[in-house]
Amino acid sequence: MTAEIVYKGELRCEMKHLNSGEIVVTDAPTDNHGKGQAFSPTDIVAAATGSCAVSIMGIASRTHNIQLDGTRVEVLKVMTNNPRKISELHLNFYFTENNYSEKEKAILENAARTCPVILSLHPDIKLDLQFHY
Repeated sequence: MTAEIVYKGELRCEMKHLNSGEIVVTDAPTDNHGKGQAFSPTDIVAAATGSCAVSIMGIASRTHNIQLDGTRVEVLKVMTNNPRKISELHLNFYFTENNYSEKEKAILENAARTCPVILSLHPDIKLDLQFHY
């Protein structure tokens, strides 16, 4: 088992990562009957997309000896209604290092685009990845 989720009431859940014991709280967003006091489940999907992409870039950076520390990812999630779902994810990658070769850029960008979360997303979700060197 990966996680255990307990519904706490008031559209709030506690998710426990069983391997580490870490707890993440989710809350429904204000535009969907919630208080918006924590990540919503779709916020977590969006954030996981950015986290996964930069983590896979990290693996590639180790393999190819590319400096990646300090790289930041900003994620914008766009929702649609009927049915309510994620329609777009915009990921902007900002690098502290700015002298990457074209080969290194290609390695990092390919790693981001082929992370497991991105490969698991529904093909109807529009993905926009921008790399700011």
